[in-house]
Amino acid sequence: MSTAYIVGSMAHSEIPGPDANHQRPDGTTDGTVEALGKLSEALEVVEHARGYLYGFHRLTGKADLNLSEAAELLRKAGHSELADTVEKDIIGRNVVEGRWTFQIVEDYDDHYYAELKALEKRARDELVEGKRHLFEAEMKEDRRTKGREHHEALPQEA
Repeated sequence: MSTAYIVGSMAHSEIPGPDANHQRPDGTTDGTVEALGKLSEALEVVEHARGYLYGFHRLTGKADLNLSEAAELLRKAGHSELADTVEKDIIGRNVVEGRWTFQIVEDYDDHYYAELKALEKRARDELVEGKRHLFEAEMKEDRRTKGREHHEALPQEA
């Protein structure tokens, strides 16, 4: 069974590399592709950090709800003073000065994440016609074994 398949009128095994969305525009230098790759990598790290921040937000909220249950159980067990302390001093407490976690998330999103995301898109729009992952597409092309199954340039079409 052949691993070649048809994309348009060209057999897959004849396709030399990435699709048009992942080919650098004429005149784009290696340095530009490398710089945009590093900018994209930085955005990916920020996306990962943002995920942790949302995890922190959710876990802190869950803990606050668990504290309500703990206070109720302490009270039922005859420990009203401890239950009162949990309710008055911990439940609903700011996690940093003046802020709950949702406020931290919003500030991060609005003043850091959104700015970096917009800058990364602007750089791609201005330098490479908005194309994404050119560095990675070229790395794939360099590293894959052409003509070998599971090393195709593009996904197989049904």
